[in-house]
Amino acid sequence: MTAALVVGSTGGIGAALIEALRDDDRYAEVIGLGRTTTPAIDLLDETSITKAVAALAGRDLRLVVDATGFLHDARFSPEKSWRQVNAAHMAHAFAVNAIGPALLMKHVLQALPRQDRVVFATLSARVGSIADNRLGGWYSYRASKAALNQLVRCAAIELARVNKDAVCVAIHPGTVDTGLSGPFAKNGLDVQTPAESARKILGVLGGLAAAQSGGFFDQNGVVIPF
Repeated sequence: MTAALVVGSTGGIGAALIEALRDDDRYAEVIGLGRTTTPAIDLLDETSITKAVAALAGRDLRLVVDATGFLHDARFSPEKSWRQVNAAHMAHAFAVNAIGPALLMKHVLQALPRQDRVVFATLSARVGSIADNRLGGWYSYRASKAALNQLVRCAAIELARVNKDAVCVAIHPGTVDTGLSGPFAKNGLDVQTPAESARKILGVLGGLAAAQSGGFFDQNGVVIPF
């Protein structure tokens, strides 16, 4: 049975991806994992990643979407100036947005089939683009997502050596009405529901070819410059 996996399945976009995938005839099994699922997976805890991936042994995983991410919480908010840069804030952003997904790739990519098309995607952010940065600010979030994009590029090159049909990409979900980005949506922005974003993301992932592996795309399939 072909299977699809969403990590971070209890978040706004993650939950919407699960619902959309359950209506997708290409996948006989849809698996959602997060910090409160069984097995549990916490990208800040490599042991939990190892155990969760081991529990999926034997599944024909053809799609994996990492829908985790950190922008703000009760302690930290996006920085407006270098004067607000805080070591603990930046370390946490890198832990969740870059190091955690890297550890996930470390374990889950080697568990993917070595033949035929497989897709791994992680949610990045347009503000992680260095070339597209015209406003500055948001130091920790921008830098951690830029790091994530580089990690994806490295992983895509290595993954292609074991499966020439594999796709490994970073994707920007757009501005979505969730707890992560909703509070920072400005008037005039095209704010989507999680269901709309999930539908677009899956549409893009379904149409990508191996030659596009390692890329960074928006929710409409348009390439975002690194």
